[in-house]
Amino acid sequence: MRVSPRFFTGVSFVLIILTLGVAQAQKKEIKIGFSIEDMKGERWQTDLDEFQQRAHELGGAVVTRSANGDDDLQFRQINELLKDGIDVLVFLPHDTSKAGRIVEAAHAKHVPVISYDRLASAPVDLYVGFDLFSVGLEQAQSLVDRAPKGNYLLLGGSPLDANSKVVRAGQMKVLQPFIDRGDIHVLADVWVPEWSATEAYLIATKEMNKLTAAPTAIVASNDAIAGGAIQALEDKGWSGRVLVSGQDADLAAIERIFDGSQLMTVYKPVGNEARSAAEAAIKLARHEDAESRAVVPNGTLTTKAILLTPICVTQENAKQTVLKDGFQKLEVVKQGLPKDKQAQLDQP
Repeated sequence: MRVSPRFFTGVSFVLIILTLGVAQAQKKEIKIGFSIEDMKGERWQTDLDEFQQRAHELGGAVVTRSANGDDDLQFRQINELLKDGIDVLVFLPHDTSKAGRIVEAAHAKHVPVISYDRLASAPVDLYVGFDLFSVGLEQAQSLVDRAPKGNYLLLGGSPLDANSKVVRAGQMKVLQPFIDRGDIHVLADVWVPEWSATEAYLIATKEMNKLTAAPTAIVASNDAIAGGAIQALEDKGWSGRVLVSGQDADLAAIERIFDGSQLMTVYKPVGNEARSAAEAAIKLARHEDAESRAVVPNGTLTTKAILLTPICVTQENAKQTVLKDGFQKLEVVKQGLPKDKQAQLDQP
């Protein structure tokens, strides 16, 4: 059969049009909706700044919303973003168990969804966060390395946050053998609403008032909880005598590590997390592979994930990690310390 030259001309024309269409789609500014459940907390502004900068570098525009810890408000705000025509949604849910309606609304408009830092209990397209099981491992291991026997108080994160349970699972992986042998006695195992320092203070105060001697260690799941617990210890005159863990490398936590009231924190380079999420958002919006390297359990489902590695920070390595990276500033940390502790920071 003889094919007319016009056939090839027509095919070439179609291919050119399709190629131009793909190129135009790739050049189109991507509109990203970024919803944070609450901007309270030291770290979230850092996440937002890093996310916006990286998204802008890649040709994205970011529209942000903060829900002030209100699940219904977050749902309404995200629906507004969807009506405004976002190409991809990145969100940090407040109550992970109530996030399904958000994901369902986004998928109804064919908008891919990234669950950021906190895994929504819903079929999201991608989770970007840190390996929180490892966070729990680091916290508990740091404590048992110093005190393999004694009375431990466990202060977990918000009961509404699925991340709290992942961190606790990591902690118990380390602690359970010591508990089973009778080397470690758990005084109480309590979840702290909203990861709140105030709630942690009230809970720790209640538990401290039951005791005639200081506990050996407090497994505090983040730095806000650690701060509340340490205040309760100060009230009893026990601060500095009890090993306390943390997470997030907050400024106050780094100060406490150098003044001796907190043993460790877990540093999560949130700039890396935010930039990774921005890169993944652009790719998903363009229907490209986000290059996830992990899969995490999510109820009866599994979810593709980009998991970053957390770093255990103590007095010994804070200068080489949190301070070297500029996550916290040396001069600012020194301002919160007495002069004898400031001199310690000036040593090489």
